[in-house]
Amino acid sequence: MAHQNQVDYATLQLHGGRLHFMFDLGKGRTKVSHPALLSDGQWHTVKTEYFKRKGFMTVDGQESPMVTTAGDATTLDVEGKLYLGGLPSEYRARNIGNITHSIPACIGEVRVNSKQLDEDSPVSAFAVNRCYAAAQEGTFFEGSGYAALVKEGYKVRSDVNITLEFRTSSENGVLLGISSAKVDAIGLEIVNGKLLFHVNNGAGRITATYEPSAPNTLCDGKWHTLQANKSKHRVVLIVDGNAVRAESLHTQSTSADTNNPIYVGGYPADVKQNCLSSQTSFRGCLRKLTLIKGPQVQSYDFSTAFDLQGVFPHSCPGTES
Repeated sequence: MAHQNQVDYATLQLHGGRLHFMFDLGKGRTKVSHPALLSDGQWHTVKTEYFKRKGFMTVDGQESPMVTTAGDATTLDVEGKLYLGGLPSEYRARNIGNITHSIPACIGEVRVNSKQLDEDSPVSAFAVNRCYAAAQEGTFFEGSGYAALVKEGYKVRSDVNITLEFRTSSENGVLLGISSAKVDAIGLEIVNGKLLFHVNNGAGRITATYEPSAPNTLCDGKWHTLQANKSKHRVVLIVDGNAVRAESLHTQSTSADTNNPIYVGGYPADVKQNCLSSQTSFRGCLRKLTLIKGPQVQSYDFSTAFDLQGVFPHSCPGTES
């Protein structure tokens, strides 16, 4: 919270896994830091307080040393706005320090001057989601966007081996697509509960289709393993250890000359994908994406994507609360 001119303010920030409570009553900044490391995925109870010129902070019952502010001011003169979890994009932070971006965490049971805030009905909110009661390893795709990797473009050429794990409750969704300005491309998608691996080396699409013996097996909300291997004009798709194969009759056409980014979980409306039949974004969790070309093994962390829309790295919900 801050005055319009940001001379007076109070802010609680997480930096380096530790909390820092800073406030300025108009005569100079006072900073209270706590030694407890909070970046452990566990819930913590935090209390910050300023009284006249003194600042305090308690984490899980452990109090930090008291700090006294400079000057003789005792009043915090701020606007009646409290920003929780982040700041609006148009907000220009001048004095509150370097940490102005949103926090990837859960916040609950917020009280100001002993009065509990109604977090479910704020004046405004942006990109705030439900908190997960249990989290799993993986990245959550909410079904509206995509992750874009390798901005300079990925070259599939003659051989590539793709591995990943996924879990979803949806019968349709794009898993991965790499395309080109021409027809050359590869694509992985779930269509009507089946898993399809498409490859086009320039002479027409080859498709390996995995259809589970029991319907909706791939959409049961459980983790499934996938391996998609392209070797020249032959493709092999292995899902949960079950292999299906396909090959092109055009044996001379062996190279998919792609030069576009890797799109995972979907792709932008203005991007053409030559080896995907669906435009439905994937809703669920993905993890352990690896692309192998010969001796080169490249594992991808979705937090390094150059474009993320509706994707939450390292945050896969077990059950919502």
